[in-house]
Amino acid sequence: MMRHIFEKGQNPDAPTLLLLHGTGGTEHDLINVGKMISAESSLLGVKGNVSEFGMARFFRRLSEGVFDEEDLILRTKELNEFLDESAKAYEFDRNNIVAVGYSNGANIAASLLFHYQNALAGAVLFHPMVPRRGIELPDLSGTSVFIGAGENDPLVPLQETKELAELLKDAKANVEVLFEQNGHQLSGNEVYAARDWLQKKFLRDK
Repeated sequence: MMRHIFEKGQNPDAPTLLLLHGTGGTEHDLINVGKMISAESSLLGVKGNVSEFGMARFFRRLSEGVFDEEDLILRTKELNEFLDESAKAYEFDRNNIVAVGYSNGANIAASLLFHYQNALAGAVLFHPMVPRRGIELPDLSGTSVFIGAGENDPLVPLQETKELAELLKDAKANVEVLFEQNGHQLSGNEVYAARDWLQKKFLRDK
């Protein structure tokens, strides 16, 4: 089981937001961001099971920007199974989950898309990297992805963001990318753009 917090939303038709923190975060980190993105959604904040010098992460890395692929695969499976269990325990629609991840959390969310066809209905990826290269992605038709990135991000080069967007598009996902003039920090503009995107993709006409 993964350490987590669940807050039931007011609108059962709104997607449940899976909130995934950055390195050193907790299950509470993105609760307010989740409320800003979709005020009526149920929120599932999860804490990563890996510790790096006492900081929580969702999977191990060998060095800055170099992922431990074996651990990534294992932890992605663990998170996917946790979603199956949580949907039963909290009685939300397993097929209507939108991940909202920042940095390390965005990377594990992207990994869910790369490895499991129906893990997520959609994803908001703030400052993500390409989780794995050289693998065939599942058919992501009908899956919507929003990517927020910083043009001057010292940890995620511009080209990395573009490569991730292309890989997802090649797998038939519907992808929108917003580049901000900032570094690795999460900006208010990104959050508001993600809110508008989610409204358009998941809540309009419902």
